[in-house]
Order: sequence, then structure tokens, then C-alpha cells
Amino acid sequence: MTDYWVNDQQGRPFFVISTPFTSGLLDMLRQEIVAQLLRDVPEQPSEAELEGDRYLHHFVMIFDREGYSPQFFNEMWQQRIACQTYHKYPKDDWSEIEFHEYTVEMCFGQQAKMKLAERGVLLGKKLLVREVRKLTETGHQVSVLSTDYKSEMTIIASHMFSRWSQENFFKYMMKHFNIQGLIDYQTEPMDETKKVVNPTYRKFESQLRSKSAKLSRKKAEFYDISLKEGLNSEEMAEYETEKGKLKEEIEFLQKDVENIKQKRKGHSKHIPLSDLPEEDRFKQLSPIRKQFMDTIKMIAYRAETGMAIVMRSILARVDDARTLLRDVFTSEADLIPNAEEETLTVRLHHFTNPLSDKAVGRLCEVLNETETTYPGTNMRMIYELVSG
Repeated sequence: MTDYWVNDQQGRPFFVISTPFTSGLLDMLRQEIVAQLLRDVPEQPSEAELEGDRYLHHFVMIFDREGYSPQFFNEMWQQRIACQTYHKYPKDDWSEIEFHEYTVEMCFGQQAKMKLAERGVLLGKKLLVREVRKLTETGHQVSVLSTDYKSEMTIIASHMFSRWSQENFFKYMMKHFNIQGLIDYQTEPMDETKKVVNPTYRKFESQLRSKSAKLSRKKAEFYDISLKEGLNSEEMAEYETEKGKLKEEIEFLQKDVENIKQKRKGHSKHIPLSDLPEEDRFKQLSPIRKQFMDTIKMIAYRAETGMAIVMRSILARVDDARTLLRDVFTSEADLIPNAEEETLTVRLHHFTNPLSDKAVGRLCEVLNETETTYPGTNMRMIYELVSG
């Protein structure tokens, strides 16, 4: 099973698509993700607003280099969806005089100083995109492409360089929510008309990559051996022997590469599941329980993120918020029901230091403002720290 997680700019999960069939990120975006985003993303501009402003978009999709495709960017812009990713093939470095220092507000409100520059770039001779580059302290230039024509350059930088929040989400969920663990080992049959990667094609593809890599290395060796001046006859003979040996190896490898390519041509890359050899057949994990548990995990993570944001403004280090929350979740508490006043008080005990107490106290205040009723009862929940 492959999971495609769609998260907001703070790394909070929006939805996940699980599938045993996948031909890559771009196909999944086209077939599943974009349609769901168009349906579910809140506060999108109306058709009248889009018609009135040629640079307005429904929303911005941000992904890594796997999603780089000028054709895909163009397809999405026809639907007025902006795309943003790292430039897969950046050209020469820009002059450092183009870069100026800006204050960029990141996804959780923290500010960062960045040296940025921007140009317009024509992709595939069809689509004009914005290229924003960040100059790092080591002199490296990180290139970002975007069809977000409305936002300030600093916003584009913030969105792209906040993408680590999704990586943090995966790391945190694997460690604390067992996101990669199997919760159910039941299987069920799949639609046998669905296309899957042909194992024979995959075998030739692997052989081709291996031979091509070896061929590239041998060619590099061949061109690195240069004829030095002043060689005697013995040294000249050794040079010619080494060059001849490498040339022979290169010719053999080139023939192998061509043979593998010809064999690969005789097999389709994708075939129906029903055409797979019996030993390669597989069933999918039962999706219902997984989908249910993924939904619970998404809700829990989003709730935890909301609470962490409340506490971050008080703690000395923003990364301490989730650690403190885990202490809150696992610490003992007094539950005090009051049937007459229809309340259920959750009384927390003091934590290890005054700053933690202050952060938890602020969290209690925010939770109390929600006036949440305990499920299945009419009791309003009250959160407080033990006094004294």
C-alpha cells in the first residue's frame, strides 16, 4: 500500500489516499488529489472572481521535485490551480548583487532572514513562471518555481521552505502514532482490470540502470586518461593498452545496453493485474479499518497541533510544546463530576517548572473557552491546575 498524505502549510494532515496501485505522484495528483482539493478546500474564490482577475487561483499546491513537470504546471493553471516546487534543472547561478535580505515569516509565526531574488522564466516555451532563489550562507542557490502570481516573493519563500513541516509530521507520526504500523492483516481481492507494473519490464529496467551506470563510469575513465608528453616507448605502449582495453569494455557495455533496450521494448511497462504471473499476484490490505484509524490519527494530530500552538507563545523553545503535551497526556489527573452544576472538572497537577505550569494554565484557559461537553453527557468540561 502507498499512502499519499496531503497536509496544510503547518504540516497538519488534510486527507490521505491509500492505494495498492500507483504510477507516481503526478498521476495521483491528476486522478485523485486535485479533485478532492477542489471539492474540500475552504474559502476558494468564486468563478466570477477568477474571471475578474487573470492571476487569481483556487489554492497553491506545494510538493517536492517528484512533482516537477512544466506540462503539469500548465495543466493545473488551466484549472487556475497554482503549483510550487523546487527547480529540478536550474541554470547558472545568478549574480549575488540580485539578492537582498528579507524578513520571512514562517508557518508558525517565527521570523527568518533570507537573501532572495526573483526572475520570470519561460517553461517549455508555453508557461511563464516565477523563479525565486534563496542564497544560502555557503553561497549555494536554492531555486523555487511557482505559478502563484499574486503572493509576495517572501510568501512564496515561506511556503516552500516551510515544507519541512510535513517531513516533521511524518517523523513525529512514525515515532508517536505508529503511522507506518500495520493495524490489520486481513486482505481482500482487488480489481483485476487495474494496471500494475510488469515485473518483466521492471527486471529489464533494473538491468538497464545497472549497465548504463557502469558504462558511464567506464566512459569517464576513458576520457580521464590523457596522453602525457615525453613518454618513452614502453610507457606509450602501456597507455595504448589501457585505452584499448577501456574502449573494448565500453563497446561491450554499449551492446549490452542496446540488447536490454530491445528486450524491454517487447514488454509493456504496465499490465492488468489479471495478467501477472501467479507467483507475483497479491491482494490488498483491508482498507476500512486502516482508513478509520488514519482518520482518528489525523484528528488527534490536528488537535495536538492546535494545543501546541497555544503553548508555543509561552515556552522558551517552540519545540518543547509537544514534549510538554505528551507529559500532560500521560500524567495523572483528578476527575471531579458535579451533577448539580453539570460540569466535569479535569484537575491537573503541577509540572516540573513554573514556565511549564504557565503554558499548561494558558492551555486550560483556551480549552475552557470552548465549553466542550463530555461525549454522551450534558457535563461541560473544565480544565484547571491544582492550586497552591
